[in-house]
Amino acid sequence: MKKPIAIDKAEIKAFLGTGSRFEGKLSFDEMVRLDGIFTGEINSSDTLVVGESAEIEGSIHVGALIFSGRFKGDIKATTMVELRAPAQVEGSIEAPALKIDEKVIFNGEIKMPGPVKVTAEPKAIEGKKK
Repeated sequence: MKKPIAIDKAEIKAFLGTGSRFEGKLSFDEMVRLDGIFTGEINSSDTLVVGESAEIEGSIHVGALIFSGRFKGDIKATTMVELRAPAQVEGSIEAPALKIDEKVIFNGEIKMPGPVKVTAEPKAIEGKKK
């Protein structure tokens, strides 16, 4: 799995611009930017960048997500999700790291899986008898 890289240092391999409409399943192996309207499933191990004019309904399963548009559905990311203003999100987000800017509207559920740590039960402290 590739680590997400900064947007300014990456080369976007596909672009669905403003005014475009797509319905179905979208899969990709390198960074993609979406500014149009999309309904369906998006799957990738890399980064998806969603612009302010984008409207998405469905499910997103990606390595990393940088989101500024409107979304309704379920998001699952393996590394991180960043919601940038003026994003509007309704649904669930599952990611180990989440950043939400001011003025983002989020209505939903967040699950942040992390490493499970097993700890021993602490022993009861007995009071000293005088």
